[in-house]
Amino acid sequence: MSLSHLTLLQFADGTFPAGGYAHSLGLEAYAEAGLVTDAAGLAAFIEGHPAGAAGPCDAAAMVAAREMTRAGDAAAAVALDWRLDAMKPASELREASRQMGRQTLRVTAAVTGDPRPAAYLAEVDAGRAAGHHAVAFGTAAGVLGWAAGEAAEAYLYATAALLVGAGLRLLRMGQLDGQRVLHGLGPLIARLAADAAASSATDLWSFTPGIDLQAIRHTTLPMRLFRS
Repeated sequence: MSLSHLTLLQFADGTFPAGGYAHSLGLEAYAEAGLVTDAAGLAAFIEGHPAGAAGPCDAAAMVAAREMTRAGDAAAAVALDWRLDAMKPASELREASRQMGRQTLRVTAAVTGDPRPAAYLAEVDAGRAAGHHAVAFGTAAGVLGWAAGEAAEAYLYATAALLVGAGLRLLRMGQLDGQRVLHGLGPLIARLAADAAASSATDLWSFTPGIDLQAIRHTTLPMRLFRS
């Protein structure tokens, strides 16, 4: 196993301090409304998230940001970042992505010493770039030499694992149920990652109206465990 692959495992691991544990990406509102109540419902929710957004939008943007970082085209990455911002209509999901992106850029800059993530973080801190998680993860991919397909798989797996972790805290289900859900998502993640790796920045699309509406509703919940 190469050092590059080991760093990919590090960035996709649930202990990576991007702040994902604080977010349910709309799941909490689904659970509160009784729309997701068990492991089967959680699996259906998670399938919809990468199929309608995280795969064709975020993972594809991550692959594009990887190429832009490798090419040294920061201006293209900034334009991609703002395009992602416009494609996230729910403010909670938009801010969740930005928060995780800033943290990912900070850690990438700190552990690699490479000037590119630090320079991009400066653009984000100055308000000249949005700093979405997909662009930050793609920046790390470009700096650390991850293959596009493997990076897309890791990105989507990390998203699915984040949602399974949220489900374990929100629903009456055990760890074994969560692992069954995560295992069952393997074929979908592999297919979406392959599609993302073969796409370009002009191919991005997202359509998850139910998740967007519940994410908007999340701000009105009387009690919340998660920020989104």
